[in-house]
Amino acid sequence: SVSRLLYLLQQETSSTELRTECAVVLGSLAMGTENNVKSLLDCHIIPALLQGLLSPDLKFIEACLRCLRTIFISPVTPEDLLYTDATVISHLMALLSRSRYTQEYICQIFSHCCKGPDHQTILFNHGAVQNIAHLLVSTSYKVRMQALKCFSVLAFENPQVSMTLVNVSVDGELLPQIFVKMLQRDKPIEMQLTSAKCLTSMCRAGAIRTDDSCIVLKTLPCLVRMCSKERLLEERVEGAETLAYLIETDVELQRIASITDHLIVMLADYFKYPSSVSAITDIKRLDHDLKHAHELRQAAFKLYASLGANDEDIRKKIIETENMMDRIVNGLSESSIKVRLAAVRCLHSLSRSVQQLRTSFQDHAVWKPLMKVLQNAPNEILVVASSTLCNLLLEFSPSKEPILESGAIELLCSLTQSENLALRVNGIWALMNMAFQAEQKIKSDILRGLSTEQLFQLLSDSDVNVLMKTLGLLRNLLSTRPHIDHIMSTHGKQIMQAVTLILEGEHNIEVKEQTLCILANIADGTTAKELIMTNDDILQKIKYYMSHSNAKLQLAAMFCISNLIWNEEEGSQERQDKLRDIGIVDILHKLSQSSDPNLCDK
Repeated sequence: SVSRLLYLLQQETSSTELRTECAVVLGSLAMGTENNVKSLLDCHIIPALLQGLLSPDLKFIEACLRCLRTIFISPVTPEDLLYTDATVISHLMALLSRSRYTQEYICQIFSHCCKGPDHQTILFNHGAVQNIAHLLVSTSYKVRMQALKCFSVLAFENPQVSMTLVNVSVDGELLPQIFVKMLQRDKPIEMQLTSAKCLTSMCRAGAIRTDDSCIVLKTLPCLVRMCSKERLLEERVEGAETLAYLIETDVELQRIASITDHLIVMLADYFKYPSSVSAITDIKRLDHDLKHAHELRQAAFKLYASLGANDEDIRKKIIETENMMDRIVNGLSESSIKVRLAAVRCLHSLSRSVQQLRTSFQDHAVWKPLMKVLQNAPNEILVVASSTLCNLLLEFSPSKEPILESGAIELLCSLTQSENLALRVNGIWALMNMAFQAEQKIKSDILRGLSTEQLFQLLSDSDVNVLMKTLGLLRNLLSTRPHIDHIMSTHGKQIMQAVTLILEGEHNIEVKEQTLCILANIADGTTAKELIMTNDDILQKIKYYMSHSNAKLQLAAMFCISNLIWNEEEGSQERQDKLRDIGIVDILHKLSQSSDPNLCDK
């Protein structure tokens, strides 16, 4: 039984041969089912094996490490078990010099147990980079490969590690040069892919420039090769995902990738799995295809999203690829949440194109599945989907009308109440886009949906982005005279309170300027004007900002005045007299002497 084997393994009095055999047998058991591994973990096999590493006998140490490796690569083993005792990592680093087997197994353990920044930092602080670097030139392929995998997980999204790697050299050769050699076409595919991942992480961390030849001429073409039909499905998934990450934020790399080896067309093939099964012998392949079909679609959507992030021509090429819009629309309703997220990201990337919003997005009624995705989705999908909705609600987008009819206002108003900042911003941003040049009914619906309490809530939000978008919404609601008068007749008191609140608060210039612009819009109303003229506090504030040290605020305050005094409008004489009485004319005289030509003219 397992407990008997573990007992013998731990007996100092047992012969080393017997203890080694026990470790070998336990290692074989660990290669069985996940339940085998679970029962070994329940018997506390890890502390027993770690204790075994303190033995002087190398063969026994190797057997313990091999067994530990097998247990740690199982998905049921919690990685944290490696880090519970800090001395373990130091001891493993020391054992790296003992033999090629200790090197292979320890690197494999590290690369499987390094999940996230905390683990990266622990390994980094224990000298992982220095201890593992020289293994990249080992005579054993397995050792080289496991060392490379270690670097790929250590450097992933980790600027500290990446910046260190750039300057490390082995036998007079810098690591980036060693990685480049490892991605040549004659090397095994897993080696090419893993070294491309290392160089990608270093590039994204800013340790290697995006226009460096090792990225443009080596890493990028290697990753594109990984997307071709010749590669295994898993390789194509990893190649596309890594490439998507490499080019995600760089326009030039996006352009280069888009014209390398017909990549855009090559990716269309990712949607053709599982392929039709011709004979019963293909059942195994069908099973394999089905397992990877989701991952392939997810990877293709991610890479299309990165490719189309900035360039109008690339977006056009993507959309013109066979049935692309249908594929995205289908992706939005897939059962796999990862595919849904990737499809929404892809749609978001393409929705940045004015041209596509007017054409393909319209032809495929993309807004329908998008609105469906927005119903009770998890936050990470909601954030991207609501950003996409913002674009679909821009004034030139033909989708604007049907989206309104499908209950968007209610949905967006509820987003503005979210705990999640990105969702609040997107909710209010989408409403701001919706209100731009909209008809009066829509504006009234938005105000009703938001409620005055919520409006004040948003205007006192701690995030300046939320505040600016809310002011943008108010400014869009208060445009064109009849609308201004209508809204001020129903919500005038609250809106004037909000304006006062902000002009008195500690806010930056942009916020104050936007608020004065709202006042200028109110001053442009026919009946709404009176709400300013009868409010001495607001008039004093306008006067104060006319003499402010910032020219933008002075100009905005003057707009308010000019909208109040048009001669051809009824009551203009009385308004002019009142403004003269509070000293506005004196300030205007002073400003006409200003050195700023804009202020002077106004």
